[in-house]
Amino acid sequence: MSASMDPVTPFAEAGDATAQPRPVLTRWHAVAIIVGIVVGAGIFKAPAMVASFAGSPAWMFGAWVLGGLVSIVGALVYAELATACPHAGGDYHFLHRAYGRTVSFLFAWARLSVIATGSIVLLAFVFGDYMQELLPLGEAGPAWYAAAAILVLTWVNLRGARVGASAQGWLTVLEVAGLLLVVVAGLWLVMGGEGPAADPSPAGPPGAAAFGMAMVFVLLTFGGWNEAAYISAELENPRRNMLAALLVSIILITVLYLLVNWAYWQGLGMAGMAASPAIAADLLAAAFGKAGAVFIAIMIAVASLTSINATVIVGARTGFALGRDWPQLAWLGKWDGARGTPRVALLVQCAACLVLVVAGRLAGGGFTAMVEFTAPVFWLFFLLAGASLIVLRVREPDLERPFRVPLYPLAPLVFCSVCAFMLWSSLTYVHGQELGGFNAAWIGVAVLAMGGIVLLVLRLTAPATVAVTRSPQ
Repeated sequence: MSASMDPVTPFAEAGDATAQPRPVLTRWHAVAIIVGIVVGAGIFKAPAMVASFAGSPAWMFGAWVLGGLVSIVGALVYAELATACPHAGGDYHFLHRAYGRTVSFLFAWARLSVIATGSIVLLAFVFGDYMQELLPLGEAGPAWYAAAAILVLTWVNLRGARVGASAQGWLTVLEVAGLLLVVVAGLWLVMGGEGPAADPSPAGPPGAAAFGMAMVFVLLTFGGWNEAAYISAELENPRRNMLAALLVSIILITVLYLLVNWAYWQGLGMAGMAASPAIAADLLAAAFGKAGAVFIAIMIAVASLTSINATVIVGARTGFALGRDWPQLAWLGKWDGARGTPRVALLVQCAACLVLVVAGRLAGGGFTAMVEFTAPVFWLFFLLAGASLIVLRVREPDLERPFRVPLYPLAPLVFCSVCAFMLWSSLTYVHGQELGGFNAAWIGVAVLAMGGIVLLVLRLTAPATVAVTRSPQ
């Protein structure tokens, strides 16, 4: 059994490099974190694109149901991994055990430099854009709001794991309540007889390519439930609570997404959905006038804060795990035992995010660019994480597995196939997208290449005993 599978030790002094995460989060904390990460700004943008690619209500709703089913299959895969190998490193730990230090390091590098930090900054700029509409702060207002959100939420999480999780709970309640009001807006229009004219009969089912693009946006909107793996070492009774938290979260999110899309459809119609650049704003404006426009700005700001906070919580855990595996990065692996947080990793993550905020401000944007170059990297490692379940079944057959994914190996193979399709789709999507003269996909490749250089330096400077004492086995 590896050192990472030792029982969790009691709290040590703050900043002690030997301190370990302790199970302090409940099942409902986990549900709030998962829902908060998944339900973000995407549900206010993606439905318009899904409607345009699906072409008919039946195929549109079918795509959202399929997204929920795929997520449930993925949750079963992650439930086995997280209960068999509970660790604050989440995917990093699974990849480490299955493939060794090279793959896990490259994942941690990509996550620290692009995936987690990029996601935080994307959402922070969404928050800043809408706050700028409510309370303008000048030309640089969105960047100021984005930086403030990152600083405040990092400070909240530095105060302790329960403080951050409790804040997440309240933010998630507000976020879900806001989305339910979108449903109310749809009902209001239907009951008042003010809905759109009937949609013309669809010409037929969408082509495979069109439906595939619809699923790209659906699964991007469902993305983030896997982040629950990063709190597996801090969850009370993870053997029982991890699967329950994942399934409850995904079912709740699927129902919520179906209700919100129903409201969009009832209020705007398929043609109106497909043509809308701001679908939620159009719906609320149709139902409530100018007051609806103000409300949607507040709602999207709250949704962005919710996802930022949840990503801050789980994002720093990768840096913590990385610091525990590489002696040269031991400073990154310090756990604040008094508060139950990866203090240094949180601060490093905050600093990296602020750098990206400045870069985004200087570039005059950055939202679309970050989405484009993070998507292929994300789906590559998601595919490897799903396949790690099969690898670990073969390499560690005697490992205790409190939960075993049903229909093995069919379920993990289905999940891996979906990830492979999403990787191909995202590479195809960004292939023709230009960003400052460079293709966005190649920027992601360049980031991974830089990680390879850093890895080479660490290997050349590592103590001679590290290769033996730090092996994944």
